[in-house]
Amino acid sequence: MSRLLAFAAAIGLSACTAAAVPEPQTATPLAAQDAPLGAGEDWDNPGGDWAESRFSRLETINRANVSRLGLAWEYDLGTARVQEATPVVIDGVMYTSGNLGRVYALNAATGEELWTFTPELDMQVNRSACCDQANRGVAVSDGKVMVGALDGMLYALNAETGAIEWSVDTVVDHTRGYTSTGAPEVAGDIVVIGNGGSEYDARGYVTAYRIADGRQAWRFYTVPRDPATGPQEHPELDAALETWSEETRWDIGGGGTAWDAITYDPQFDQVIVGTGNGGPYPQAIRSPGGGDNLYLNSLVALDRETGRMNWHFQETPQDNWDLTATQPMTLTTMEIGGEQRPVILHTPKNGFFFVVDRETGFAHAANPIVRTNWASGFDVASQSFTMTMEDSDYSQGPKIVYPASPGARNWYPAAFDPTRNTYFAQVLDMGNLLFLPGPIDNVERQEKFLNAGAAIIFTSDLEAAAETLPPPLRAAVQAEDSWQWVLDQPYSSQLRAMDPLTGETKWAVDGLGWQDRFGVLATQSGLVFHGNSAGTVTARDADTGEVLWSIETGSTIMAAPMTYMVDGVQYVAVQTGWGGGGWGFVPRYAAAYDKGNANRILVFRLDGGQVAIPEDLPPLQPAPEPPAQYADATPEMIAAGSALFTANCSICHSNQPRAPLPDLRRMNRGVHAGFQQIVRGGLFVSRGMPHFADRLSEEDVKAIHAWLISVQGPLRERDLQLQAEGLPLDTQSLTILSNY
Repeated sequence: MSRLLAFAAAIGLSACTAAAVPEPQTATPLAAQDAPLGAGEDWDNPGGDWAESRFSRLETINRANVSRLGLAWEYDLGTARVQEATPVVIDGVMYTSGNLGRVYALNAATGEELWTFTPELDMQVNRSACCDQANRGVAVSDGKVMVGALDGMLYALNAETGAIEWSVDTVVDHTRGYTSTGAPEVAGDIVVIGNGGSEYDARGYVTAYRIADGRQAWRFYTVPRDPATGPQEHPELDAALETWSEETRWDIGGGGTAWDAITYDPQFDQVIVGTGNGGPYPQAIRSPGGGDNLYLNSLVALDRETGRMNWHFQETPQDNWDLTATQPMTLTTMEIGGEQRPVILHTPKNGFFFVVDRETGFAHAANPIVRTNWASGFDVASQSFTMTMEDSDYSQGPKIVYPASPGARNWYPAAFDPTRNTYFAQVLDMGNLLFLPGPIDNVERQEKFLNAGAAIIFTSDLEAAAETLPPPLRAAVQAEDSWQWVLDQPYSSQLRAMDPLTGETKWAVDGLGWQDRFGVLATQSGLVFHGNSAGTVTARDADTGEVLWSIETGSTIMAAPMTYMVDGVQYVAVQTGWGGGGWGFVPRYAAAYDKGNANRILVFRLDGGQVAIPEDLPPLQPAPEPPAQYADATPEMIAAGSALFTANCSICHSNQPRAPLPDLRRMNRGVHAGFQQIVRGGLFVSRGMPHFADRLSEEDVKAIHAWLISVQGPLRERDLQLQAEGLPLDTQSLTILSNY
């Protein structure tokens, strides 16, 4: 199996059902909800306005003059890793976050640096970060800028100076693989934050802290705990417990982490949380005997003052597939059945477009927007899915499941234009092959490490990869009814304009590839802004999708743009940087492949200038001569080293020439000499390379090293041959990867 496929095999899938509809509450109208949808001169949270619509009412930049946009200023973030945050601008000051939870405060008109903050953390936390060192933004309130660091610390910084006002450890159990990557959410006098880690050994929860001093206000767990350890922490878990089997693997954690998508609803004074997938992915391991497994993959509405649940709606029941509900949501009001209803617009991983009532949790609509075969549809009357487990339950054999674990939608934000009733979002139509890598009755918890329990190969690679599978597995895969879907269309990646209630596409444009993912901004002036992996920032006509303006930046863009106004001048800003899920595999169409991963903030205005394009990376040089192979190395030892590398190293070290982290097939003699000290001794922990002394013995590390030596020699020979032929050396990288 290729290293790309081996990495994919380490990460996985998610689940969905509807709640009983509670009695309607009495609405509590607050000032924020009385404001029109959309941001004005300020952009006061990563989503822009109270509804987090990513929609701006500003119209200075419009269809008539957008072609005049140019660079106003840029700011070097000083890093070369993932950038997923959308800046916040309040009263002429821009606040934003970078990887690990760094924070930057800048003059929003000039880019002048006012202050920066870098959290102190043990880089060993990288071992528990499935999807890079991402951070999706800050929250600003009461003169404080709040950010979650990767290690789970929540900081409140003085907005004027950047000094720490207070900090709190949000992690309840440091023996488990918790991280924090999402933006905190302000809800009145509290700030709410969740954690990641469902792929590891975590049990999900969200916590509310007092903004004034950081004191904990309440905590809500999203899955029950082992009932043998005592009563559940709150009564909602007693009800959830009935949806888990008696044989549940409570020791692994259960999953359900809320790593993004926490939104405050001021109309009903509630915090709406999107929860994550189960851990491990296969329900046959996690909860043998079935059950909906609440509150996995759900929208959960919590009372702001008490943290008690108002309602829940499970978007993917009987989770097997990593189809999380943690994707960004938008709040709005919509006419349904002749009545104006307060609703949530939500497009989670599972391939359906949901319109859910904010007052009751009732799903008014749930329409598929991609191919799905875990469920064939949703019945509004009964509030239930028609599950198709015969097509998607891989506990008894391999299945090709749609959509894939990257999701029809993921963390990259959509935008909703209420004046056009149009939802703009990047949509991925792709599946993956799922199968169990071993027996389900012999699964041990891996402490603070991946506990996915499923092997995955994306359909973008499946036709070619099928030929490398063992014959019985290959035959089973090609016998699947959904195999024809793979042959007809391995994937589709599009920016779409959609009708929320029907899910129908008004217009669509193709992306560069399945890894081309990006957030979106919409404006009242009829514009849609987005970047792409190749480094192009584009403005489109909101009604047609026509390109009205574009500019090349030379930097890969995934984060959503935003817009604001200072002293009568409208600006459009976006952060640049490749990373996130699958971050070690940089596609050839990404600017990061040829030009490196320049992390910048780029800000545009009318009649601005040109963007400085980074220089191309230097040509790849032949792999160094490897040291002599160990005298006692055997084929069995080298094969064991290959398997250990796949299980422990490949999630970060893709061994791709242009990957963010070193290609270990190209180590120099010094790194070879210190290999044990680096892997087990923690020699490079300060540089982000965690130690593996608790997981790998000296013999294990020696086997990995022997395997790397065994592939470096042939790679060097091939490099030298390509060099002699005048060909670039990375032309052979994917072929070599597929032969691992």
